[in-house]
Amino acid sequence: MSGSAITPWVVGNWKMNPMQADAQKLIQELKQRLADQHISKERCRIGIAPISIALLSVQQQLADASVEVMTVAQDVSRIAGTGAYTGEVSANLLKDSQIDYVLIGHSERREIFADNAQVVAEKVKNALAAGLHIIYCVGESLEQREKGQAEVVVLQQICDIAAVVNADQWHNITVAYEPIWAIGTGKTASPEDAQNMHAKIREGLSQITPAGARMAILYGGSVKPENAVELAACPDINGALVGGASLNAESFYQIAHAFAQTK
Repeated sequence: MSGSAITPWVVGNWKMNPMQADAQKLIQELKQRLADQHISKERCRIGIAPISIALLSVQQQLADASVEVMTVAQDVSRIAGTGAYTGEVSANLLKDSQIDYVLIGHSERREIFADNAQVVAEKVKNALAAGLHIIYCVGESLEQREKGQAEVVVLQQICDIAAVVNADQWHNITVAYEPIWAIGTGKTASPEDAQNMHAKIREGLSQITPAGARMAILYGGSVKPENAVELAACPDINGALVGGASLNAESFYQIAHAFAQTK
């Protein structure tokens, strides 16, 4: 089933950027752009994932935006609750601060910080138990793609969390496909390649849960205003997880606008 009737999401992942003054300026510019040309949440849901120490200040700044903009945590601890875990932020603490959305499984967490399948599954389990909505990232490396393993790798990453997601929790998960070789490189999968993978992901999800046909699947490989319209036209691409382009208010707005106009 095509995801063309699904409300798209466009989420800006700021990663370890920017400095505080620049973050405040960026939010103000985005709010002004949204006020000038409204994007309704029925056409496209918008989110920002700032660094952890900026979550509450960004949330506060966004509170009076002309449209709802979600504040998204970039990661969450594998440990639940509270306790003697220096440096960790649990799903329960995020929820207590009204941070209702979180990225889990981003390739940089998997590759640089050793978030293996077990760690990712623990994070997903705790986030769902705390009532968070998860943007779950999957994707293959260039080596895996060149070996013809892309689909197997990506679908296995979906299966890695299936055991910890209850039947009634799948509606709290959005999937983001991010070909690792296209993140921060300026490269992007062709719209055809991206659509093919998104269709495979939807097929795999639908074999696990009836919710699979209705789940948003975002694309996260160097999305820019220049390629957003083509990507948005693909039936199973239901939005974007935007990296570098989200650090520019106009670029980020144009990507959200592309999905709002196309879907």
